[in-house]
Amino acid sequence: MAFIRSLYIHNTFFRYIAVLSACFVISYWVPLLYPIAWLLVFLLMVLLVFDLYLLFSTSKAIKAQRNLPQKLSNSDQNILSVHLSSKYPFRTAVSIIDELPVQFQKRDFEHKTQLLRGQPHFFEYSVRPVERGEYVFGNLIVFASSPLRIIKRKFVFQKDQMVPVYPSIIQMQQYDFLATSNRLTEFGLKKIRRIGHTQEFEQIKEYIKGDDVRTINWKATAKKNQLMVNQYQDERSQPIYSIIDTGRVMKMPFNGLSLLDYAINSALAFSNVALKRNDKTGLLTFSKKIETFVPAVQKITHLNTIMENLYNISTAFSDSDFGLLYAQVKRKVNQRSLLLLYTNFEHISGLKRQLPFILAMAKKHVLVVIFFENTELESLVAEDAEDLQAIYHKTIAEKFSMEKRLMQKELQKYGIQTILTKPEELTVNTINKYLEIKARGII
Repeated sequence: MAFIRSLYIHNTFFRYIAVLSACFVISYWVPLLYPIAWLLVFLLMVLLVFDLYLLFSTSKAIKAQRNLPQKLSNSDQNILSVHLSSKYPFRTAVSIIDELPVQFQKRDFEHKTQLLRGQPHFFEYSVRPVERGEYVFGNLIVFASSPLRIIKRKFVFQKDQMVPVYPSIIQMQQYDFLATSNRLTEFGLKKIRRIGHTQEFEQIKEYIKGDDVRTINWKATAKKNQLMVNQYQDERSQPIYSIIDTGRVMKMPFNGLSLLDYAINSALAFSNVALKRNDKTGLLTFSKKIETFVPAVQKITHLNTIMENLYNISTAFSDSDFGLLYAQVKRKVNQRSLLLLYTNFEHISGLKRQLPFILAMAKKHVLVVIFFENTELESLVAEDAEDLQAIYHKTIAEKFSMEKRLMQKELQKYGIQTILTKPEELTVNTINKYLEIKARGII
């Protein structure tokens, strides 16, 4: 049975059959061709038996291995590779079919190549997941054929390999590298001039040329009988929380990715940068209830805890309870902290319903409300209106676009920091705001 299951007819075989059929048809008018046609049939049967021997006389003739990472990165191009080798003594034509996970909805994956004995071959391909979760790769199937190309032998490898898709690890690593190499401007991150001093005192030292005269410590100067200045260092270990709204407003998709996944990717990349700058990072997610609360901790290993919690977040289809969020923040976050609230408002009436709770959180903490531009509306506004219906659509789109900016002004009126951003620019704008707040010593 294993032999039958691995035996397939090559497409070339049907071409041979077509030629033989043509010979028999023509022999009706050319009788001399009739015995030649039967001779060709006999020759084809001999070649078929010989091809069977060539392909099935060698056990484990083909080896193939799909190499998967431990985790795939959501919304990024992930590179996968397949390694092959052959023990056949002839040049082998192979066709590789990888059964990709159902989430990719791709059923036509095929790679064709030639294998020589003792010469390994590998190829790479990329996949882009757009949702988190478990992805199961099916069989890695290889069809091998000899130079005769009459039949094919099927080989099956690595059935049902599971790999989890996590928030954008690749994006996090890119920002991590750029932050440590001082190349953040390549991604649009701004160099922000530090204003004034932070509040963390380090030591008193002797004045040297170039020190800020405003930091002179007159008491120490009188005691030492020489100029002494206060030295400050960047304030560290400040608590920072990424608060993610998982309600229905975050289900809206852009470029195949929901607003929730944009927020999750941004929170992971931002948390990594903040930890590298010695701040404490935490996480809070909510909708109708508090789903996740991770206290702010200043350990680089804490990033794994945040990542595991972000992996399991899903979008609810109910309205989020900002009153419950305020109660949780008041009870659990006792120290003045930087709160980054990822949410979305499509109407100013929706903002005004939640404004009392937002203002209450902003009294004790530095609150940054992050919400999204509707890029579909922006493209509609930019288009030329060619008929009456297009004018109506453009007018309505401009009204909604203006409401987004009115909401931003409404929050800023109460002294609340805001980020109104395109989904794809969320991470850059969030880190920029964090650097600006740190530079201005607001927290």
